[in-house]
Amino acid sequence: MQGRLSWDEFIALMWNATLETGYMVGLAALFTVLIGLPLGVVLFITRSDGVAPLSWLNRGLGAVINVGRSLPFVVLLIALIPLTRLIVGTTLGSTAAIVPITIGAFPFFSRVVENALDEVDRGRIEAIQSMGGSLWHVIGKVLLPEALPTILAGVTLTVVLLIGFSSMAGVIGGGGLGDLAIRYGYQRFNDQVMAGTVVVLVILVQGVQSFGDRLVRALSHRR
Repeated sequence: MQGRLSWDEFIALMWNATLETGYMVGLAALFTVLIGLPLGVVLFITRSDGVAPLSWLNRGLGAVINVGRSLPFVVLLIALIPLTRLIVGTTLGSTAAIVPITIGAFPFFSRVVENALDEVDRGRIEAIQSMGGSLWHVIGKVLLPEALPTILAGVTLTVVLLIGFSSMAGVIGGGGLGDLAIRYGYQRFNDQVMAGTVVVLVILVQGVQSFGDRLVRALSHRR
């Protein structure tokens, strides 16, 4: 049993781990949206009843995304070690963890975007098309603006998912709160650090969810 840390040591460890988690989640969220948003749009418009039907593309993308969603994240962490090393040059640390976290999250967000676009009134799409609007007009003037509140709610849900993924990345030395919980809370049997990481993770999730919900409500009321 390890001795208890001093208050200053405890705060320093928790602060640094929280910053690493924020760094991982922030960049992974950015990359997840940059990849997942266009993929979700493509999935929607290339349906057989979509505005730009391409069944072969829709089936191919759908299959890849379904495979990505079906793999447990811990398995994905290990399977992507060679790719992570190729991209980042190492498999350890918070920067390296961003690669598997992003790859694990963007298939989920793509489906969220697709489902959000599915709620858009078809009449608005047909109205733009009847006035000679191009595919880009349909996407930029109808689909994305109309689905924005639902997409933002999906972003909130995805960020919460990313916080969980970042914690699991500690299994392979990914840094952040998960790594701290494993190295101190589990391997050194330090209940003080384990309890601290749990509390901080709960606060992060509640904060993200609360902020996201308020943003979605404000946007919905404005619309």
